[in-house]
Amino acid sequence: MNYPLISEYIEAIKAAEDNFEELTNLKPVLGDDGQPVMTSGNFAVVFKMEDMKTGKFYALKCFTKEQEGRAEAYHQIADALKDVDSPYLVSLRYLDKELFVDTEQTSETEFPVLLMDWVEGKTLDKYLRENLDDKYALEMLAYRFSQLAQWLIPQPFAHGDLKPDNILVREDGTLVLVDYDGMYVPAMKGQKARELGSPDFRHPLRTENDFDEHIDDFSLVSILLSVKAVSLLPELLEQYGAKDRLLFSEKDYRNLSESRVLEALRPLMQDLELTSLYSLFILAISHNNLSLVSFRLFNLSRPNRNQFENENLSTEVTKEDLATAWTDEYGAKYSKDGKRLLKGPKDVIEYSVKNDTVIICDNAFERSKIAKIKIPNSVTSIGKGALSNCYSLTSIHIPNSVTSIGKGAFLGCYSLTFIHIPDSVTYIGECSFMGCTSLISIHIPDSVASIGDEAFFWCTSLTSIHIPNSVTSIGKGAFSGCESLTSIHIPDSVASIGDEAFFRCASLTSIHIPDSVASIGDWAFEDCKSLISIHIPDSVTSIGNKTFSGCESITSIHIPNSVTYIGEGAFSGCKSLISIHIPDSVTCIGVIATFYGCAIRGDDVFSSCASLTSIIIPIGTREKFEEMLPYDKDKLVEQ
Repeated sequence: MNYPLISEYIEAIKAAEDNFEELTNLKPVLGDDGQPVMTSGNFAVVFKMEDMKTGKFYALKCFTKEQEGRAEAYHQIADALKDVDSPYLVSLRYLDKELFVDTEQTSETEFPVLLMDWVEGKTLDKYLRENLDDKYALEMLAYRFSQLAQWLIPQPFAHGDLKPDNILVREDGTLVLVDYDGMYVPAMKGQKARELGSPDFRHPLRTENDFDEHIDDFSLVSILLSVKAVSLLPELLEQYGAKDRLLFSEKDYRNLSESRVLEALRPLMQDLELTSLYSLFILAISHNNLSLVSFRLFNLSRPNRNQFENENLSTEVTKEDLATAWTDEYGAKYSKDGKRLLKGPKDVIEYSVKNDTVIICDNAFERSKIAKIKIPNSVTSIGKGALSNCYSLTSIHIPNSVTSIGKGAFLGCYSLTFIHIPDSVTYIGECSFMGCTSLISIHIPDSVASIGDEAFFWCTSLTSIHIPNSVTSIGKGAFSGCESLTSIHIPDSVASIGDEAFFRCASLTSIHIPDSVASIGDWAFEDCKSLISIHIPDSVTSIGNKTFSGCESITSIHIPNSVTYIGEGAFSGCKSLISIHIPDSVTCIGVIATFYGCAIRGDDVFSSCASLTSIIIPIGTREKFEEMLPYDKDKLVEQ
C-alpha cells in the first residue's frame, strides 16, 4: 500500500475538522510560520494537535511507508497497555481509515493514524548535554532512569527501541517513553521483531528472532551506565559521546577488550553504584538479557539536593557579590554566607583561607604578593585564574577536598617549585600550570581522567612527570615547551594525543606510545630535537601535519600497517633520518593528498630530511607512491 506525501498530509491536517472521521474536535497547533507543528521520521510524520473542547494536546502520527503487520501490532499494543497506569508511558489509540487525504500516490483516500498524548520535554541526550555543569541534575537523571529501569525490567512487555531520542525528560525532570513501533507485548509471543532498534543501544547479537520481554535489558543497563558515569565525570560525554548516542557505540559492544570507554571508567570504580552497573553491563552483554538477576540491582540512591548546593556554587564573581561582601582584617572579601572567597588580599605575603570556605573564586589572588597560602579542607573548587601570576608563590598544598582545578588556576606562577595534587582531583583544567617555569616535577594522582589543553605549557624546568593509568586523553599543547623534559611514559589508558602535545620538548630523547592510541595530533612532537627513536604502535591510524617536523635526531622510523594517513610535513626537517618504511595501507600523504580521483600533494612531507636516502615501500606500489612523493621518488625502494 502506498501512502500520501508529507505535503499532502499537511494540507489534510490544516482542514482537520473536515477530514477526520472521529477526531473532529482536534485542530493542528501552528508554528510561528503559520504551518502545523510537526516532526518526521523514516516511516511517519507526527503533528501536534489540540483538543478544542478540553485544550489538551496530542501527538498524531500519520504514516508515510508501509510496515507489515503494523495495524495488528498497534491494536495489540493498545490493548495490552490500556490498563497499565504508569507515568513512564503515554496512552495511545490506533484508528483505521481515520484521516481523509487527497493524494496522488494511491487510489485510497482514507488512512490510519495513531493518537498519543503529547509530551512536552527534551530528549534524554539533549537534557544531559544541557546540564553537564549541574551535578545535581545529572545525578537526579541517573536516579530517575534507574527507577524507570526497575519498573520496566519485570514488566511482561518491552519497548523494543530504547535510545535517548525515545526517552523524554519533562520540565519537572520526570521521564517518559515514546515511539512504541518496536514494542513487544505478550500477544506477540513467537513473532519476529518488526525492528531491531539502534545499533548503539541494542545487544550486538540481537536478531529479529530475539523478541520477548527481555529485549530492553541490555539497552537499559547500557544507558544507565553511561548516564551514571557522566554524572560522576561530565567530561566523558565530550570525549567519547557523539550525536544521537551516549558513551558506548556498537564498536565497543563487539570488542570490549578494545573499548576505550570501558578503560575510561576504571578510575570511577571506587563508586559502588557504578561498579554494580558495570557488572550488570558485562552480564547483559554475555547473556543478552538480565533474566537471572533482580531488577533491584538497578536501584541508585536518590541524591540529596543539599549535598550539591556547595558544588553548584559559582566561581564567577558578580558586582552584586562584591556589593554585599564582607571584608576580613587582611582585606580579603568573602560572600555573605562565607562559602566563597571572592577576592584575596593583594599585599599580604602569607594568608590562611577561612575555615568553611567552599570556593576560591575566579582570579581571587591574581597578581597578588602572596608567597604562602593555606587552603582548608572545606574547599572543593579552585576557580579560573585563582592564583594566576602570583610571582612569589613557591609551593602549595591542595587539600583532599578539592575535586577540580580551574582553567589557568596557577598560570604564570614562575616561582612555584612544588605542588601537591590530591587524589580527589579528577580533572586538571586548561592552562592550569602554564608558565610555571620553576616547577621541576609533578605527580598526577590516579583520580585524574584527563589533562586539559596547555595544562603544563612552557613549564621549562619540568624534568619528569608521572601520568597514571586513569588518564584517557592528553590535551592540545599539554606539555608544549617543556624543554627540560627528558622522557615520558604514556599509559595504556590514553586514547589520543592532542595537537602540539609535546611541541618543542627539546630534551625529550624517548617516548613510549601505547597500543591504545589511535591518533597522533598535528605538531605533536614538532621540534623535539633530541628525540632519537619512537615506536608507533599498530593502533595508530593517522599521523598529523608536521607531527615529527624538526626532530633532528631521529635516524629511522617504522610506520605500522594500521596507518592510512600521513599529514603534510609530517617528517620535514628530520635531518638525521636515513630510512623510513611506509606500508601499503597509506592512501593519503599531505593535507589534500588522496587517491582515487582526488588531488595529490605529498611534496612537503620529507622536506629538509637531508640524510634521507631511502623510503621503503611495499613491492608493487612504486607508481602509487611516486604520485604521492614526486620530489622523493628517487629514494623509493620496494621490498
